[in-house]
Amino acid sequence: MYAIVDCDNCYVSCERVFRPDLNGKPVVVLSNNDGCVVARSNEAKALGIKAGMPYYQLRQQFSEEQVVAFSSNYELYAELTGRVMNIVKEAAPSFYRYSIDEAFCDLRGMQNHDLQQWGLRLRENILVQTAMPVSIGIAPTKTLAKTASHFAKKYKGYKHCCLIDTEEKCNKALQLIPVDDVWGIGRRIGESLKARGVMTAWDFISLPRDRVRRMYNVSVERTWKELRGEDCIPTEQPQPKQTICTSRSFPNNVKEKKDLETSVSNFAARCASKLRGQHSVAEEVTVFIDTNRFRSDLPQYSNAYTQKLLTADNSTQVIVQTALNCLNIIFRQGYEYKRAGVIVGIISSADSIQTNLFDYDSEQYEKRHRLDNALDKINRLQGSETVVLANQQYAKDKKTGKAMVFTDSIRHDLRSPNYTTRWSDIPKVN
Repeated sequence: MYAIVDCDNCYVSCERVFRPDLNGKPVVVLSNNDGCVVARSNEAKALGIKAGMPYYQLRQQFSEEQVVAFSSNYELYAELTGRVMNIVKEAAPSFYRYSIDEAFCDLRGMQNHDLQQWGLRLRENILVQTAMPVSIGIAPTKTLAKTASHFAKKYKGYKHCCLIDTEEKCNKALQLIPVDDVWGIGRRIGESLKARGVMTAWDFISLPRDRVRRMYNVSVERTWKELRGEDCIPTEQPQPKQTICTSRSFPNNVKEKKDLETSVSNFAARCASKLRGQHSVAEEVTVFIDTNRFRSDLPQYSNAYTQKLLTADNSTQVIVQTALNCLNIIFRQGYEYKRAGVIVGIISSADSIQTNLFDYDSEQYEKRHRLDNALDKINRLQGSETVVLANQQYAKDKKTGKAMVFTDSIRHDLRSPNYTTRWSDIPKVN
């Protein structure tokens, strides 16, 4: 048997942990630059607010009193969901994290346990310890567990834990769930199936297996097998990324080179941090810049440049300096830039670095990486970007007057405090 633990309306639930006054009220979370809605509470969904709705349209239809909006606060979301995952990991025989808000549990060895009660107790423990609501689906395969999770979220009678452990329950669930809500089907294939009269998961598994494979692919065939009770989707731990990209569209056009240098430095520093996070090094750095292609009244320009490192590295200083060298080559004065980004590629393990005879200085290498380790530790304990390179610059928060990193010109006027990762943001009780 497998279980999937899924945080309910994850980003909104994270915001409500320290704002219980928002429980039962319509709440949305916005994308970068406060562009559009990316997460909605059930109350917001009931008002007809769609995912992807532009923020300016939201405010045209609803006042701040009617719908509360937050800027994305990924630092807060990652920390709170990490707490949830630690609780799940302790409760299950085997665990792997599938996404920021989902985890699969392999329940083999728990045949003599009451799995329904196990799921209900786990949900209660998570709620008590983190205030994060979750839904749990339990079934013989991962796809059926996802199906059970769908019902755990939709129907209150399950108390957020749905167990599919008999053929009767399985058949009933498959007859009720729309085919495009099945994990592994997706919108495009779902539309194709519906055009052929396949409306539910039950209709889908009623198709001959060879026809499913002929019409689609092996992945869809695996979904078909899983829905029929055959465990065939491998449990795969996330693999290290082979390329890492950090990029942003700016809320306003950028004209000055020094402003682009600040943004590119921030992007490069984050790429280096992500490399160290997965214990990897990169052999090349690419920087790209673009003007706004939707502004036909402005001159257009876009370019990218890649520079190889003689020795693969994950040092913030090396990655940032290389990125600035690339920017210096492609920057052209007289254009208004809307977007920039940094990509690090040809990634390999940090345990097996191929050094270059004419570039490698072991003393400097060790010195840089002792510095990176110290910075990572400070930023982990005190909050991300507590200490940064001078290239990343500092500015003052207009509201609080406190020093902060000049964060890539990203608009986040509605961002909540980082309650759990920054000493300055710890809630105060009066």
